[in-house]
Amino acid sequence: METASKIYVAGHTGMVGSSLIRRLKNLGYHNIVARTHKELDLTDQAATEQFFRKEKPEYVFLAAAKVGGIYANSTFPADFIMENMQIECNVLKSAFANHVKKLLLPGSSCIYPKLCPQPIKEEYLLTGELEPTNEPFALAKLSGIKMCQAYNRQYGTKFIPVMPASLYGVQDRFDLNNSHVIPAMFIKIHLAKLEQRPAVDLWGTGKPLREFLYVDDLADALIELMNNYEGNDFINIGSGSEISIYDLAELIRKTVGYSGKIVFDPSKPDGTPRRVLDNTKILNTGWKPKVRMEDGIQREYEYFLNHIAGSL
Repeated sequence: METASKIYVAGHTGMVGSSLIRRLKNLGYHNIVARTHKELDLTDQAATEQFFRKEKPEYVFLAAAKVGGIYANSTFPADFIMENMQIECNVLKSAFANHVKKLLLPGSSCIYPKLCPQPIKEEYLLTGELEPTNEPFALAKLSGIKMCQAYNRQYGTKFIPVMPASLYGVQDRFDLNNSHVIPAMFIKIHLAKLEQRPAVDLWGTGKPLREFLYVDDLADALIELMNNYEGNDFINIGSGSEISIYDLAELIRKTVGYSGKIVFDPSKPDGTPRRVLDNTKILNTGWKPKVRMEDGIQREYEYFLNHIAGSL
């Protein structure tokens, strides 16, 4: 990408999209196109086609998606599979029709089989059953990967699918029913501190192991790949370290300054028992994560205090 290249960041108000905008601007890119969901509904095929015909972006970061945690995925499975597939189909079709030079599609590490070997290599895709609690979302993201690769094979496009680890950071989604694990824990533990409750109940056993990646590290990796990657393989992007849900809760408890107890409810689902990515391919590009988990959690809590806590 040249600094004057026309770059469309879909989903720019979300955590990944907003980080991309910040990082691109810091690097001197100044011809960035963005639309809110109200201005452009990417599930609307006609509206998406009209936008691409008018704007003619050269590069596209497809960070727009319907996302959520275990509760949201379990409660709204039809919405998760339908809306994400509509977005992917509409954007990829329009990108091809309007000669986009490169498109990058972030997926999710939940697309891998529930019980595949660890750390997870890219070739483990589709070698086993998915985790039931987020299967519809995972199937939609799997379809996006395969669509990118199919367009590349048939038409010679440069559509790049990537697989980030679980993300967290500034502009995360803070909603008890629709958040991922870290923002949901922040809300519960912060409220328990304010209300001086002796304990906080969290879902599951606390035993599952997860890999988390700070969103600004992901944005740097996406820009690196957009500028330099030319292959048709999808690529894992992770921090290379993992933490148990129990230890994560303890880290957040200490960050919030809550003195009560964390109590896990084993009657609620854990999700996949362990998920950590093999990051060999992305590390070979020269990229590496910079943000330590403790520092990233502190940054997210500061964002929460400044922008979210007052509205709870």
